[in-house]
This record gives sequence, structure tokens and C-alpha cells, in this order.
Amino acid sequence: MTEKPKQTSGLVVHELTFWEATMIIVGANIGSGILGLPYSARLGGFPILLLWLALAGTLVTVSMLYVAETSLRTHEPLQLPGLAEKYVGKLGSWLIFLSVVANSVGCMIAYMSGSGRILAELLGISHSIGSLLFAIPCVVVVYLGLKATGVAEKIISWGMIILLITIIVASLLSPSFDPANVSYVSWKHAVPIFNVALFCYIAQYAVPELARGLRHQPKKLAPSVILGMGMTFTLLALVPLAVLGITGKDGVTEVATIAWGNTLGPWARIVGNLFALMAMMTSYWAVGGSMLTNIVDKFHIKSETDPKVRPWVVAAVTIPPFALAYSGLVSFVDAIYLAGTFGGVIMSIIPVLMLNSARKNGDHEPEWTVSSRMSSKPVQYAIIIIFCAAAVYAILSMFGVLPAGW
Repeated sequence: MTEKPKQTSGLVVHELTFWEATMIIVGANIGSGILGLPYSARLGGFPILLLWLALAGTLVTVSMLYVAETSLRTHEPLQLPGLAEKYVGKLGSWLIFLSVVANSVGCMIAYMSGSGRILAELLGISHSIGSLLFAIPCVVVVYLGLKATGVAEKIISWGMIILLITIIVASLLSPSFDPANVSYVSWKHAVPIFNVALFCYIAQYAVPELARGLRHQPKKLAPSVILGMGMTFTLLALVPLAVLGITGKDGVTEVATIAWGNTLGPWARIVGNLFALMAMMTSYWAVGGSMLTNIVDKFHIKSETDPKVRPWVVAAVTIPPFALAYSGLVSFVDAIYLAGTFGGVIMSIIPVLMLNSARKNGDHEPEWTVSSRMSSKPVQYAIIIIFCAAAVYAILSMFGVLPAGW
């Protein structure tokens, strides 16, 4: 029988269902960035993108399972900074906290800006008003907490998937779809595509949230992570398949909704924009909620539900991204991107260290563990090396010192 955890953390345990937990993973991963995948993959070709999505998804999933086992070995419902402090030390805790903040703020800036553009187009309003309208349901759900996030993610993510399947099926059945458009391969352009594929998966930060919500059925934590990542991979693969299939590499646009609108008609552009709004909203909930609980965890706030404290923490999470999106501080946003890239390195190293330490110093034996093959030293080294190389590549690319192809 599972030992009842001691509740000494400021985080409250709110039960999630299996599907709510799974959809938090999907919602966190699938943001508006998925609509730029076809353009990013156009030079190398769809088969290379598919290969890299599978490889990157596998590496990230294994890293997430390391965090899952570490959480299951711990009595308290700690977030990443708390887990890192317990098993790695204060430096690891601060590094992972800063990476969470950088990643979260960077993502939410993009969602504020992107939602404003889409709602301005759909409703004929200003960008800033569009962002404000988008922010209202986002902030409300983040304020209400983990259970509200799980329910909202489940509802909106299924709606998002239905919209996406509708437009993908229309693309595959379109007379414009040509299998030759998705079968060409150019290995010369393969390296840049891997980096794009790797940074499509950003749900590592959500794993402790899932562990907190599934403490009543811990054996479902790993399956929810694996299924959520599998669904993410499927959606990430289907969008480029549909778009490149109807446009080819020469006709693809930077944002998929434009290509869909040009080929399938205005309805497809509207559906694509609605999907993008849903995708940004589900990602905002997951990322914003994770940042909030990481703040509670890192600064040892006594209770996340304290009405005197929670509004201030929510404000600290939600107001800066909105302000920065319209501040014109492009250099600051670039700095956030750079910090987020380093965050990817931290998220490859710290989970490995946490797992190895938790297996020696954990509070108890967990109900589930990562297999010996997945947690072997070669796999751990591979995760660290590939993430570090991807971060170096992203930084060099940002400064324009890399060729478009190899």
C-alpha cells in the first residue's frame, strides 16, 4: 500500500484523472509553434523531420521519466527546484528555477504577441486588446490552480485536436495533395531541422505537476507522460505532412494557416487560427501554472492557496509577459530566448543527477521505476551531449554564424 505523503510543502495535492494529466502534457507541448514546423522542415524534407521528431521525442520522454521516478521517490509534492535542492543541492535548484522562469516567460511573451495578432485579424481590434482578451481566461485558470488546469486542458485540447484533424483530413483529401511533396529528402539540411524538432517538446516542467495530481494512483504517472508525448509526436508530424503535401517546399508559408487558406479556402485559415488560439491557451495554462508552483516551491511559500499571497504570485507570473510583449524591448526578448536555450541544457543535466541521487537518497521505494536500459549511463550521456550540442547550435544560429545547410 502506498504510504501517505507528509504534507509539509506549500503545494496542495489536487487529484487529476489520467486523461487530465495526459492532456496537460499535450497542451504544454502543442503551442502555436507547430504552425511553423512545415516551413522549418521544407528544405530537408518531411522524412527527416519525422525521424528527428521521433528521436527528440524519445530523448525528452526518457528525461521526463527520470523526473517522474524522482518525484515518486519523494514524500512531498515538490516542483523541480525543490527536487533539485533535495537531491542535487542549492546551485542545481537555482539553475533549474531560473531555466523554468526563462522558458515560461519566453513562451508567454510569444503567446501574448501571437494571440493579439490572431484576434486582431479575426475581430478587427487592436493587437493589445486582442492579447488582453486572450489573457483573461488564461489568467483565471492559472489562478484557480491545478485541478482547473487539468479540466480546462482536457476540454480545450480535445477541441484543438478535432479542429486540427478536420483541416488535416481536408488537406490529405485535397486534389492539391501530392505524395512527392512529402517524400523528398535533403540530408544537407538535416542538422537545423533536428534543433527545431528538439525544442518542440517543452513539457518537462509539467512532470512534477502530474506527479502531484496523480499521487492517488502513482502507477499512472509514467503511462500519462508516455501517452501525452506520443500524442504530441503524432500532432507534430501530421501538420507538416498536411501542409507540405499540398504546397511543396516552394509554396509553403512561414505560418501554416496562410498556406491552408491559400489552398483550401478562407474557412481553413479561420479554423487554423482558432486552433492556434487554443494551442497557445493550453500551453499558457501549463507553462504559467508550472511557473507559479515553482515560485511557491522555490521561495517556500507556506500555502499556495493563501488568498493574501496567491494574487501577488499570479500577478508576478502573468503581468511581465504581457508588458514585455508590447514593450519593444527586442534585445530583452532575445536574452530570454538565450536563457531558455541554456534552460534546455539544464533540463538535460539536472534530471540525470536527480535520478541518480534519488535512487540512493530517496524517501522510499517508488511504485514504478525507469527501466535499467533507459536509465543506463550511455543513455544518460547521450541525453546530456545532444541537448548541449543543440543549445550551442541554437546560440550560434541566433548570431548568424551557421550555414543554412551542411
